[in-house]
Amino acid sequence: MATTPPEILAADTLADQTYRAVRTAIATGKLVPGQRVTERGLAEELSVSPTPVREAVRRLQQDGLLERTGPRTVKVSFISETAIRDLAEVEIALRGMIARFAAERATDDQLDQLDAILDDADDLLILIRQRREQGTPHDRHLHQLLDTMQRFNEAVEDCVGNPVLLRLLEQARVFSPSGRRARLLELLATNDEFGLDRYQNHRRLVRALRDRDPAAAERIATERARAGLSDMLESAAPEPG
Repeated sequence: MATTPPEILAADTLADQTYRAVRTAIATGKLVPGQRVTERGLAEELSVSPTPVREAVRRLQQDGLLERTGPRTVKVSFISETAIRDLAEVEIALRGMIARFAAERATDDQLDQLDAILDDADDLLILIRQRREQGTPHDRHLHQLLDTMQRFNEAVEDCVGNPVLLRLLEQARVFSPSGRRARLLELLATNDEFGLDRYQNHRRLVRALRDRDPAAAERIATERARAGLSDMLESAAPEPG
């Protein structure tokens, strides 16, 4: 598993957590475009000191999610659809690069872990389909499946061994993990087979990693990220008129 140097962890962990918390609040609508907030208010809300809040705000300004309105105040930015599409292109490219690096650097143990995670996902998928056929509740198992796929994505990222690349991905994510899950659940509520046509791409990706084929791994990851983001962005688009 890739590790971050202790000095980076000590200096950045709390700021990273604050950054993710505020980003998630924006992505989920808890903080809405045009809303003004103070650094002190954010610090109190998140139970942290002003220092990590200032760092998080600086990064969110760079991301275009916050705008400075005063020495200690900011407002949530209005983000155009074009800007969101541009950000998605960056995330797609970074996910392809991560897969390329993983093909070059993953250990056999890490590859075995990826297959084991997908085995768990297969078992959950079978169980979910059985419960659907029986008309019995399966929400808990669906959440477990989403947890498992998040573990898979994180395990692929662990193969990279490049904290700078992972930091760039964190900044370029169109949806926070919680925002992504909320959108997936919305889509699954209207189409319980959503995304299953792309599920086998996970196995294809692991095979490319085992073959040490960076080009194939990058292509598969890019296609998977492009299709997934396209579906979620289209579902998030406002109705015309």
